[in-house]
Amino acid sequence: MRYAFIEAHRAEFSVRSMCRVLMVHFSGFYAWLKEPLSQRALEDARQTDLIEQAWTDSGKVYGYRKLHDDLLDQGETCSENRVARLASLAGIAAQIGCKRRPGRYGGKPAVVADNTLDRQFEVEAQDVVWVTDITYIKTHEGWSYLAVVIDLFSRRVVGWSMQSRMTTDLALQALLAAVWRRKPKVKVMIHSPSRDIASQYPAGQRIKGHSSPAKSGNPSSANTISLPA
Repeated sequence: MRYAFIEAHRAEFSVRSMCRVLMVHFSGFYAWLKEPLSQRALEDARQTDLIEQAWTDSGKVYGYRKLHDDLLDQGETCSENRVARLASLAGIAAQIGCKRRPGRYGGKPAVVADNTLDRQFEVEAQDVVWVTDITYIKTHEGWSYLAVVIDLFSRRVVGWSMQSRMTTDLALQALLAAVWRRKPKVKVMIHSPSRDIASQYPAGQRIKGHSSPAKSGNPSSANTISLPA
């Protein structure tokens, strides 16, 4: 900063006088003129550009940990603390979820279902147990919600649905897609480890053509529906 001040006022005052007042040596000032930025500052600027590019490519979602991983993938050598410092100086921060709009939210309380699965994640046949969940994804057009149904035996995605809002239809469309694709012949247990997707199956909501209602549940709920042969 002092060298920059001296450079800006060279036309008004002598260099040696300003160096004496600011308590810096004039030889250091002339050396600074030849190379204003140190090697470390140049490296900081270069890696800051890489961090900003990685952050932009992520949809401005990544925090310093994932940005650090991206730099390592590019062959850079740096620590997490260095990336955190450079990101903070550049005003880069992680996008933490989507905030719920303030207000009052009413409605009927969810019906708690028994945890029928009871963490028995090893099954002997396909289309016996399906697990479901909802996640949200940041896109350039806003948040998108993804509901997925996975067959616990094969670990394959058998149904999914994506919409711009987390509604009952989002969960039902994912489940209906799984039913249409697999056409199970026996009763299937639907297990949701998350309250998000469980709350999308209101009490009494029936899947068209199936005999039992899908019920909402607690964070470890398991819902069983009977599918026709």
